[in-house]
Amino acid sequence: MRELAARWLPRAGHGDFVLSPVGLWLALAALSVGARGTTAAELGRLLGVDRATAARAVAHIAATLDATGALRHATGIWSRVPLEPEYVAALPGVECGPMDPAAVDAWVRAATDGMVPELPLKITEATPLVLADALVLKARWAEPFSGSATRARPFTAADGTTRAVPTMHRNFPATQSWTTPDGVRVLDLACASPDPGQRPARVRFALGRPGARPADVLAATWAPATGRTPVDADLVAVALPRLTLRTTRDATGDVAALGAPRALTDAAEFGGLSPVPLALAQVVQEAVVRVAERGVEAAAVTAVAMRYGAPPPESLEPLAFDRPFGLTVLDGSGTLPLFTAWQSGIPEDPGPAEDDGDLGPG
Repeated sequence: MRELAARWLPRAGHGDFVLSPVGLWLALAALSVGARGTTAAELGRLLGVDRATAARAVAHIAATLDATGALRHATGIWSRVPLEPEYVAALPGVECGPMDPAAVDAWVRAATDGMVPELPLKITEATPLVLADALVLKARWAEPFSGSATRARPFTAADGTTRAVPTMHRNFPATQSWTTPDGVRVLDLACASPDPGQRPARVRFALGRPGARPADVLAATWAPATGRTPVDADLVAVALPRLTLRTTRDATGDVAALGAPRALTDAAEFGGLSPVPLALAQVVQEAVVRVAERGVEAAAVTAVAMRYGAPPPESLEPLAFDRPFGLTVLDGSGTLPLFTAWQSGIPEDPGPAEDDGDLGPG
């Protein structure tokens, strides 16, 4: 998943964005369980896991997510076409139901506690199947910021614009911050877990050198501990803006660019998903994150819409009348030989056909 994130994030550019690499991986992995042939091979390379183990990988990651406090995950499929029983059995944690756009939107709202109000793509009568993956985190900080310490502080945007914004202030132990070999300063904040048996989520903020690529700065938040330079102080005086950020990204082109273009063509092979030929039509993700004094909220819905694909090519048996052949015209019962002919010489061309209306009774 981290490798997919490292390849995907550069495509998001330098502007504001919030993405869920895990959400994209899970949605495509669930889809890949039903892929076959070259399509399965491409998705396997993109995901780093082959089709044979994709279902187990999805289940393992879902269990890992369930072990994180205040985090919920769900996957659903809605379809107008039959699903292969083996596909449904391979993904027991996935909800399946008939296509109903209103029900899909209701599922999205419930799965994200309303943070994503509806599916981020439009379902039409021509949409045979939709798969959606939802992630939502609503967590309180283990060490909250004090609202009384929040005050305006200048923030300089990438384009040089400066404006005062509400900024939270708090001192944290220096052990919660470090600098990477690339000069990225990282702050690690733990969330509180409502269940003592679950691990708390962690939120890492990263500040790169001026002009650093967002993808490089973000990658520092999950980089291994090797090479970290500790802060030479007892405390870190943190000034962190409150923020809310929401983006919707059409990742359809990203899927092709990241190595799975065949899934988007009529040559797509999803025979393990449905007996009806299907191809990938659209992949869209809507994600939102909110950071405030008491905690962090984040949600993402990754929607995969399929389209009807081309039927598999029929086997062809060549039949070329390129040597002597016979011709018989029969009556309507198919039993009376009205005319019969044999062409043994070079056929004489009668010329192009005239108006078809002249060939039958008027």
